[in-house]
Amino acid sequence: MPLPHANEDENRPRKRHIFLRIDAWIDSTVWTAGFRFAEWWEDVTIFFRRFRMRGWKRWLFEILGEGMTWGTVGSVLLLALALPAFQETKGNWRAQSDFAVTFLDRYGNEIGHRGIIHEDSVPVDQLPDTLVKAVLATEDRRFFDHYGIDFLGLARALTENARAGGVVQGGSTLTQQLAKNLFLSNERTIERKIKEAFLAFWLECNLSKKEILGLYLDRAYMGGGTFGAAAAAQFYFGKAITDINLAESAMLAGLFKAPARYAPHVNLPAARGRANEVLTNLVQSGLMTEGQVIAARLNPASVVDRARQQEAPDFFLDWAFEEVQRIAAPFAQHSLIVRTTIDMGLQKAADDAVETALREYGESYRVKQGALVMVENGGGVRAMVGGRDYGESQFNRATKALRQPGSSFKVYTYAAAMEKGFTPETVISDAPVTWRGWSPQNYGRSYSGKVTILTAIAKSINTVPVRLAKDELGIDRIVKMAKDMGVETPIRSDKTIPLGTSELTVMDQATGYAVFPAGGFQARRHGISQILNYDGDILFDFNRDAPPARRVLSEKAATNMNRMLTQIPIIGTARKAALDSVLSGGKTGTTQAYRDAWYVGFTGDYTAAVWFGNDDYTSTNNMTGGSLPAMTFKRLMDYAEQGIEHRPIPGVDMPAPAKKDKAPAKAEGMVEGELPPPLRPRMLSSETTALLKTLADRFTAAPALRPEPKAGGTVAAATQ
Repeated sequence: MPLPHANEDENRPRKRHIFLRIDAWIDSTVWTAGFRFAEWWEDVTIFFRRFRMRGWKRWLFEILGEGMTWGTVGSVLLLALALPAFQETKGNWRAQSDFAVTFLDRYGNEIGHRGIIHEDSVPVDQLPDTLVKAVLATEDRRFFDHYGIDFLGLARALTENARAGGVVQGGSTLTQQLAKNLFLSNERTIERKIKEAFLAFWLECNLSKKEILGLYLDRAYMGGGTFGAAAAAQFYFGKAITDINLAESAMLAGLFKAPARYAPHVNLPAARGRANEVLTNLVQSGLMTEGQVIAARLNPASVVDRARQQEAPDFFLDWAFEEVQRIAAPFAQHSLIVRTTIDMGLQKAADDAVETALREYGESYRVKQGALVMVENGGGVRAMVGGRDYGESQFNRATKALRQPGSSFKVYTYAAAMEKGFTPETVISDAPVTWRGWSPQNYGRSYSGKVTILTAIAKSINTVPVRLAKDELGIDRIVKMAKDMGVETPIRSDKTIPLGTSELTVMDQATGYAVFPAGGFQARRHGISQILNYDGDILFDFNRDAPPARRVLSEKAATNMNRMLTQIPIIGTARKAALDSVLSGGKTGTTQAYRDAWYVGFTGDYTAAVWFGNDDYTSTNNMTGGSLPAMTFKRLMDYAEQGIEHRPIPGVDMPAPAKKDKAPAKAEGMVEGELPPPLRPRMLSSETTALLKTLADRFTAAPALRPEPKAGGTVAAATQ
């Protein structure tokens, strides 16, 4: 009987032969495949040589081939940019017409309207022929010939602009302008223009030309706080849109380009000059003859005297209207009266502060835009500046523009540190630090060694908040702190967050900083105090229906933050923000390449966030948060703090005596909680005097809007 190991020795040669045959098969198969592929490739090459172009034909095909390649890449890119825009069309984009809202300020004065007023809206067929022709001749002469984008008109505009050396003609069609009004903002970016073009094509596919024209005439901003040609005719001429003449039609048609610049109640000579240009457009387009327009040239339109009428706070009203739509969605009532939190005296002071800063220093700092939000302790928004000129651009930079906050974001890192047990006297090393390959540097590229946290925040040292985030806090804790304090914009969770690289809005910053004068309680920002129907029923009351403010910072942490932030206008980077007679606190912020400059500050009464920069993200001329933003804050707060009883900043100062001089003016003869006589809403012209009296009585009977102090003087309830 053979031994087992003898059989194994006999099997080994057989196994080796099998493996050799497999290896030989693989080698021969790969070689054969390669050889056959080479033969096939040679046949293909020989075949295509028959089609090889030479001379000028070769260059023509090369250019066409490159054009097709880049055209395909461009088409894919355009489609990728257009897909987010088409998401806007999935909802009820006509929903704005579901609400007709009359807005009142905090004292009950009517300040504006939003929503489409159904009684004011007139079908295109019933509009004066002169108005329709004037609009088409000025805004889009080939409206009935193109399909959303007028390439001939765009080429003509580019030629005229090149010849004039500036922008003298626009290339956007009427449909593109409607797409912008319905779905997009006025932000000047390439992405927005691409979306606008795709949405214009979508509108042409889904609406008739008559519907597009009607929507455009109903939705366009016409200056003076009016939207739509019908409302503008009533506001400027005191008559129905169906009764206007050629001269008045020309004046209205001239408003679409720049309603603030050509608004006749503000600058009648400019409005008449613009109307004369419209009449010329009518003749040049062949829609009318010179003989037909000569009477309108000789007898220009006259307007209703609106000199005493206060300008509407349009940026605030746009934001408040969005809030109304959100709050009132369950009510099943869409004709509403809304009392807001805005104070028109403070609003005018805020507008003047931003405009004065830009006029005096805009050219030297190379800055063109600014935004501001002012919140009273308790969360009521008292003033909002969304940009320099609402007529030029309705894009609200206070609530929608996302800009890097720079060092003004550091307060959330330090607040998290105070909450963890650090104090202003805690010593931290200001020395080079590296975190996962990132080595931030200080503004002056120098280091101070061992410093207290108070010194670090006052001098806006960069390494200290980064070291705290790296060694003690972690990014998640900082992000959570910012969200708890009221920042609603999503924050990126990366290592650069402590230095303010994640974009926020001005409204976010005002909300977050308002926690400090509230002693650590949520600010509960809001612009709506009450919503009523026209029977006088209160559908929503903020003091009644909003959840109570919860504490997001301990009393000790809030006191420590207030101790540090009130030193920044005294010994830190915000000395130009120091107020004349009231203690204030705050923090500056400046981003890379000086693109954004911030100052967010507070007193015991108000919090204000101020931003300056450029829409196209170009750099300013070395503008820092301690310069123009800080000066603007001071200008506004010096006015706001006059003639009021000052509340203390919790844990820091005592209330200062009230000053009686130069009190901010309220509406003449009005007290908070009282309606102006008479309030006659446009959308319900049949309202009776008795009904208005009922409404006034309900306002008067409403509980007074006053703060409810908690222990220690901390205001827990909102003041309106």
